[in-house]
Amino acid sequence: MDQPTVWYLIVGFVFVLMAVAGSALKRLPISAAILYLGIGFAIGPNGIAILDLDFQRDAGILELLTEVAVIISLFTAGLKLRAPVRSRVWIPALRLATLGMIITVALIAVVGVTLLDLSLGGAILLGAVMAPTDPVLASDVQTQHPYDRDRLRFSLTAEAGLNDGTAFPFVMLGLGLLGFHELGAAGWRWFSIDLVWATVAGLLVGAISGTAVGRLILYLRREHNEAVGLDDFLTLGLIALSYGAALAIHSYGFLAVFAAGIALRHVEQESTAKENNVREETARPAPPDTGANSNSTVMSPIDDLVEADAAAATDPKKAPAYMARAVLQFNESLERMAEVALVVFVGCLLDLSMLTWQAVLFVILLMCIVRPIAAAVSLVKAGVSRDRLKLIGWFGVRGIGSLYYLAYVLSHDFPIAEGRQLADLALFAVAVSVVIHGTTVTPLMNRYGERHKNKNTQ
Repeated sequence: MDQPTVWYLIVGFVFVLMAVAGSALKRLPISAAILYLGIGFAIGPNGIAILDLDFQRDAGILELLTEVAVIISLFTAGLKLRAPVRSRVWIPALRLATLGMIITVALIAVVGVTLLDLSLGGAILLGAVMAPTDPVLASDVQTQHPYDRDRLRFSLTAEAGLNDGTAFPFVMLGLGLLGFHELGAAGWRWFSIDLVWATVAGLLVGAISGTAVGRLILYLRREHNEAVGLDDFLTLGLIALSYGAALAIHSYGFLAVFAAGIALRHVEQESTAKENNVREETARPAPPDTGANSNSTVMSPIDDLVEADAAAATDPKKAPAYMARAVLQFNESLERMAEVALVVFVGCLLDLSMLTWQAVLFVILLMCIVRPIAAAVSLVKAGVSRDRLKLIGWFGVRGIGSLYYLAYVLSHDFPIAEGRQLADLALFAVAVSVVIHGTTVTPLMNRYGERHKNKNTQ
């Protein structure tokens, strides 16, 4: 068989397998990502060698693919977070994404210089690449739906959304130390532009984009019965608009997309609250006769569903929730498809030569020392209970976000030897994270759920 035929068979097999076995996997101590990883390894150079990928050689295409996957996932994460922006439940996530990020990068940089023989710039880049927790592969420990009030899941979801953006200044710092980016005298340009401006502007662009688009759509639907349907276009359009606008003003698009998702959810929450506080509503005309009591037209169940959706989309009370739900459902489907493709690619990129004592030591330090220390220090006096703190320290899932930053770094004419070392360490760490966290998430989260059943406060 030729290669396109083989690819059709592989893609078809993977999607059918997950459709059939998806619900069963939720009851087992194994995640879907582990299966994707195994399939990728089987079809890669160490298996039947259908696909041959190299991170340095193919850094450009891998950067694009991972970039798309991350922004889709960040938008999804933002849509799931329904807590008010001023709520104290955001404090742990903000600390983890800022102070926790700094501590993680610093500790990994120390490991890189002292144990891995990396240059200072290369060690900081390794820290920046491995510091972000993943919004794509960590879905099993994140908020399950917008009304999920669990503080552990909220903190992990918000952290993953934020730290994919807060890692970028450290990537630029590492590149600057290696001579691939201008830092300015005494680092003034890095601090003012790469850190302050790019972070604040990215968040503002996303907030403005999400708020403006959300309010416009609700106005058109409520007042004029327009802009109904095609919520998939709304999703893709808002993601592209916020991301592109952020890049145009040289700010961080990841933060913009995440903020856009939060803003759209806030519009829904605010509009729903206002509508529920209205005592008297303007009478709306009755829907046209569907023919249920006449001999003209008999409506099928499908027609009933379509008409019900159209009515909900324009109903003053239901329109905000309908819009947010439709956008979230479409985005979650895109996120799952991106996860399949990219974890399969990770499996293809794995090589047995990556299994060295340095790589094993690095992963052990990352999971068992660096992440727990960063979580513990950053969450001091944050009101996080001990059992939640332990789980936050453990579930620092690494994945697609780290792969994006790695591809971004390697696309800057990075030195071959050090670039290969970074790629091997990062890929090995991501693969181990997929397996270890994927096998522990179900039992640990089930135990956590039993302990905190019906408890939404610390």
